[in-house]
Amino acid sequence: MSDQLKWYVVRAVSGKEKKVKQYLEAEINRLGIAHLLPQVLIPMEKYYQMKDGKKIAKERNFYPGYVLIEAALDGELEHVIKGINSVIGFLGDKGGNAVPM
Repeated sequence: MSDQLKWYVVRAVSGKEKKVKQYLEAEINRLGIAHLLPQVLIPMEKYYQMKDGKKIAKERNFYPGYVLIEAALDGELEHVIKGINSVIGFLGDKGGNAVPM
């Protein structure tokens, strides 16, 4: 099964990446198809900010508006992902079809 898993980029509303991740994981678990989508990642970068003379570590999105998923896409899973709130679609060809990285 692992040879069918590929990485895809899901376009999401900017600022809603964490909600998209939560919704995706909840929907996949509800449908019982977690083996088809084992990983959902939000690319984050750590940066440091000075506040009141103290160094504070914070994180921000490295690619705002994008969520990475490792999935074995079939027709059903692709439609489930596109039906999630705040998901715009997949990064892919002009027809809107998902293209693996």
